[in-house]
Amino acid sequence: MTMINDQLVRLSDLSRDEQMTFFNDSDVFNPIGATAYGAGGEKIGSVRDALVVANTGGIRFLIVDAGGWFSSKEVLVPVGHARIDDSGVYFDSLTKDQVGSMQEYRYGETYTEDQFVQDERVLRGNMDEAQYRQQAYATPDRLQLLEERLTVNKERFKAGTVSIGKHVETRQEQVEVPLQREEVVITRHEVADGRAVDARLGEGHQTMQVDLEAERANIGKETFVTEEIEIGKRAVTETQTVTETVGREVLDVNRDGQIDVDSDLDRRS
Repeated sequence: MTMINDQLVRLSDLSRDEQMTFFNDSDVFNPIGATAYGAGGEKIGSVRDALVVANTGGIRFLIVDAGGWFSSKEVLVPVGHARIDDSGVYFDSLTKDQVGSMQEYRYGETYTEDQFVQDERVLRGNMDEAQYRQQAYATPDRLQLLEERLTVNKERFKAGTVSIGKHVETRQEQVEVPLQREEVVITRHEVADGRAVDARLGEGHQTMQVDLEAERANIGKETFVTEEIEIGKRAVTETQTVTETVGREVLDVNRDGQIDVDSDLDRRS
């Protein structure tokens, strides 16, 4: 089980020219960016990246940024030391003294056999070498590729207010009312056998006065109920189309040298 002789590449450096899929659904994970914790649950820093075998994608080392213990120091910790859950990556047996004794990893520099042996000696302590390596490099064969999916939640908000009131609106109406009035009716009768009267013309002038009555309209108003209004609410459902951009991670491999890559991409297309 030689770890250094395998061609190791940084997971973040994998090219997008060649997509690869790896199988082992029991322990699927992608630890990059996760918070890292050491012995006793003390926060170390974060998992900056991972070193994987180029032609299989199997994780060998986690690149741990130990900024919580040492300023700007990154170390390579075999993946078998990690316990991963949703809250972060836990290195339950990793102490501050061990990290302090480990070789600092720098991007672009070769992780030599001597550095590997020295770090392994620090991490395994008195454990048998074969037993330690069996545990330290036990790793899932598949990486977790993430994708974003839209989640839609609904919230209620005040969309507006409807005020219900009333006001007086006037209009002109005409009503025909039959009215009676009295008129003077004068009837004249000619006297055929006129008789003499003891009177002189112009004397004894008499005036008759007749009072005439008439009807006139007295206008009044009454109020009637013409309509009753009931106020309520009802729920109306409408469908809206919401557009958002989502992304997903794809695992690609950058091949350096004469390496055959067995990809399952074509069979899954």
